[in-house]
Amino acid sequence: MDMGFLYFPEDKSEYIPAFIMLVIFMVGAIATMYIFYKKSKKDEKIFDEKYELHKEYNQQNEKETKNI
Repeated sequence: MDMGFLYFPEDKSEYIPAFIMLVIFMVGAIATMYIFYKKSKKDEKIFDEKYELHKEYNQQNEKETKNI
């Protein structure tokens, strides 16, 4: 059975460039997720200020908890 597509080098220093690329892509992915998170929080704040949803929701919750 020929598995030429699997290549495990004897010289382990050939793994270093692959590891460096993995680290670069992981840092990029984490940075991208952080940017999306910050943008989402900013958009949520703008949306809530525009429609004042949290105020109404909090008032309803307070009324419900007082009735219990």
